[in-house]
Amino acid sequence: MRYTSIRRKTSLLLGCALSLLAAPAMADDTVSISDSLYALSNAEDPNVAQPNAWHFTVGGGMVVMPKFPGASGTKVEGVPLLGASYGRYFIGSNPDAGALLSLGAYLYRDSNWRVGLAVTYDFIEPRQESDDARLHGLGDVQRTAHAELFVIYTYAWVSARGSVLTDIAGKDRGTVATFDVMAKYQPIPELTLTAGPGLTWASSEYNQTYFGIDEEQSARSGLASFSPGSGVNNLRFSVGARYRLADHWNIGASITAAWLRGDAGDSPIVEKKNQMTYALFASYLF
Repeated sequence: MRYTSIRRKTSLLLGCALSLLAAPAMADDTVSISDSLYALSNAEDPNVAQPNAWHFTVGGGMVVMPKFPGASGTKVEGVPLLGASYGRYFIGSNPDAGALLSLGAYLYRDSNWRVGLAVTYDFIEPRQESDDARLHGLGDVQRTAHAELFVIYTYAWVSARGSVLTDIAGKDRGTVATFDVMAKYQPIPELTLTAGPGLTWASSEYNQTYFGIDEEQSARSGLASFSPGSGVNNLRFSVGARYRLADHWNIGASITAAWLRGDAGDSPIVEKKNQMTYALFASYLF
């Protein structure tokens, strides 16, 4: 009975992770995934879970998201949910790290706090000129590796997550900090409903890469030059639902409304400040 309870709690954590796959800080990069994989419920109690056992998750999802940050058009992306953990260490998908590709460890865990470090890598291509005619002449935004520090605090039915990600591969992606608060409600044991706000702060280097236009890009694209500074560039609100089909199976869906603000919203690249994202997922734990 105790082992079954542990697996249920672990399944709840990992399975519902993709329910917020639609909580983008931008639209389609690792920052998006970092916010998206924010767990909808309390993590397994580290004082109860088996400290020296492997846990594996296999699953996937489909996301309808803007073609690029500020786009009026959308695209569909398929994403995997493949992860493994042993004690404080994890690899692959991890909801606390908010990443599909990660390698990291928890520095501290108790019944309320989870603090960890991770190295993550972009799974989705951030942005390509070929994504949309509006991007012609702006160049591609390349994938990169990030160093991340994340902190999560959970009390009763409310959970808050903060993270800081920094480009460590020299791809001009700068530093991004995210903060999300999520409330949870379970009308029945199998169904988990969540809702809550979030925001993203980005460095000037990050904003220049996604929203800035230098003189060379201006000449190629025909868009006016633009040099954004650092600051809060995204506000969002997400709602999600996860249903546990069985001890090992979970399905879920989510909708997120995001608003580009500040210099990001004023960029000539942006066609539409309001950004909607939708997601469906399924996962299996063993």
